[in-house]
Amino acid sequence: MTTHPLTLNRRQALNRVAVAAMAFTNPLRVRAADLPALPSQHLPQTDANTYWTRIRQDQFLLPDDRIFLNNGSLGVTPRPVLQAMTSYLERAAAMDMEETPRWGYETLDPERSEFAEFLGCQKDELAFTHNCTEAMSTIANGLDLQAGDEVILTNQEHAGGTMCWRVQEKRRGIRVRVVEIPVTPREPGEITDRLISAIGSRTRVLSFSGIITTTGLILPVKQICQSAQEKGVISVVDGAHMDGQMPVNLRELGCDYFAGSPHKWMFAPAGCGFLYGRNNLLDRLWPAIASARWDDKEQLKSARFMMVGTNNRAIFEGMMAGLRFLKSLGPDAVYARLQHLANLVVRLAKERSYLELISSDDPRFYQAIAKVRFKSQNIQPVLDALKRNKIIFLGGNEIRLSAHIHTRPSDIETFFAVCDKVARA
Repeated sequence: MTTHPLTLNRRQALNRVAVAAMAFTNPLRVRAADLPALPSQHLPQTDANTYWTRIRQDQFLLPDDRIFLNNGSLGVTPRPVLQAMTSYLERAAAMDMEETPRWGYETLDPERSEFAEFLGCQKDELAFTHNCTEAMSTIANGLDLQAGDEVILTNQEHAGGTMCWRVQEKRRGIRVRVVEIPVTPREPGEITDRLISAIGSRTRVLSFSGIITTTGLILPVKQICQSAQEKGVISVVDGAHMDGQMPVNLRELGCDYFAGSPHKWMFAPAGCGFLYGRNNLLDRLWPAIASARWDDKEQLKSARFMMVGTNNRAIFEGMMAGLRFLKSLGPDAVYARLQHLANLVVRLAKERSYLELISSDDPRFYQAIAKVRFKSQNIQPVLDALKRNKIIFLGGNEIRLSAHIHTRPSDIETFFAVCDKVARA
């Protein structure tokens, strides 16, 4: 017998009400309850949309009528991550643990070891931070740059990867030079050539995004870092959009420093990030925030950048749960799903005469983000209609669409259908 969709929706709604009521009356009981099991790993091979729809229904709190297309700003917290954080907070409030319930003076060795293994580096090369911007500022503030030393940036950097160098420009008299790179390159080598050919005798640092935040453009990180190293220039990668959106092996990338942001694509909560420094270069960094043992390079190594004072440890319990959730889904399956959704955005955007696709339509240069531009200047009615339909995105005349595994193909189709109805009226 086939179950009517309305019946199924009622059951889902009642189940959510029951879980919420249980949480209100007995949070420890909810913490002990098992989360919904993942669907069979064989299902994606036969019915991928059903598989990922079930992941959304079982593992996320997103209501059915809400369409979230702004994962590039802040990801959606899945149930396992929320459970890990609330469980830790409850235990901390009850002092039901041997360690002090915090971070800021702790090295978190087991957590860093697990995270480092996923990122392809050593534990002592990795420090946890509050976000990618903090990690970038730690690098820029920490290097001993002198007046006249040059830092090269691209013209498409996020403010968090730009202003940290501008501070040094004003404070220390370094020179910041911006190199223009194409939005839609023909070949990866085109980007590498532009950046490496700009290196001069005073260039000390080449700082760039692995994936451009505005358009989702993927840069050839490994080739750029290798070429910079050959010229004796430090490579700094703003990797805010890399970890969780695509495979990242820091040793293979060959960068000297890397700043990450797991709250975008790795299911982590807001308030966590990480800093990677190649072993032989970690000693060159001064900490931006100092507490006890800030200069213990021999014992702490990268962990000395975590001696920042009392912080909320539950955030990192959530980050580790996000990493394990990603691994349980299978990172390769997640990466493939992200590009599948981005492919749909690119195809539907190109079919519409009132839109211009700003991002590249070459799959080598995008993974989960695409940006479109409305050719008309009067787009407020479109924006209002999208808001009424509970569609969350970033932008105005230019809109960045960034989907994740909780995004259904029908969500993307609905976005374009709403635009069609208003733009073509």
